[in-house]
Amino acid sequence: MQSNSLKMRKAVSRLVKVLATLSAVIGLVALIWILMTVVSRGIGSLNFEFFTELPTPPGMSGGGLANAIAGTLVMTVIAAATAIPIGMLAGTYLSEVGKGTGMAEFIRLVNNIMIGVPSIIIGIFIYVLIVVPMKGFSGLAGAVALAVIMLPIVVRTTEDMLTLVPDSIRESALALGASRWRTTFDIVFRAAKNGLLTGVLLAVARVSGETAPLLFTALNSSYWFSGLNEPMANLTVTIFNYAMSPYTDWQAKAWGASLLIMVSILALTVTSRFIMKRQGRQ
Repeated sequence: MQSNSLKMRKAVSRLVKVLATLSAVIGLVALIWILMTVVSRGIGSLNFEFFTELPTPPGMSGGGLANAIAGTLVMTVIAAATAIPIGMLAGTYLSEVGKGTGMAEFIRLVNNIMIGVPSIIIGIFIYVLIVVPMKGFSGLAGAVALAVIMLPIVVRTTEDMLTLVPDSIRESALALGASRWRTTFDIVFRAAKNGLLTGVLLAVARVSGETAPLLFTALNSSYWFSGLNEPMANLTVTIFNYAMSPYTDWQAKAWGASLLIMVSILALTVTSRFIMKRQGRQ
């Protein structure tokens, strides 16, 4: 009886291993297929003009996506400059100041909900909050939408990384006469710096490919932007518009922009993984 039961467990174990391996292979093949397709179709569009010139009128070949690249960078930088400090302070409160309090539990609950909110919902929210009162799409609204998406990721990562720092480090600093705030920012933050940087990179990678919130906020433009209170070109919405167009040249540029975003996100992800692995060895 026991022998039959043991044979059954071994058979189930082998079946699960085979299914898990097969699933991993299928996922890897799909990923490689996507990467090869984007690279093969997009590499030909990445030239000097792609990074330096404005888009051409519909049906005319040539030009580039310089304004979209610049607009994406501007909105991402503004979003990061807004979300990272607020997110780190909130994560510090959850880990160091309000641990175990009802307020901290409420903030943590709201933050976990925000992580799972679809980005298009955030885009609609910012549309009502900023675009409608301003009576127009703007780069500012796009940056705010990206900041809202980044914020809960930074909060969660900051709390998790600070929680991983042993309490003995805090106790040692306090025993030597350091104040609570100095212990947190000079000792605990330094011990968790690699993990915090990883969280920031993952948050930036998270918003780099967002399209839906920018459709409701920044929209798009074929020209250089002169301020944040006007529609701002960006790569993701440009990819959407160009890929849906009937023009071959625009479709090729959509593949080129897709490759640019993919390489950027891949670089950020690999960098964050490297930093995380390095922290694990320390």
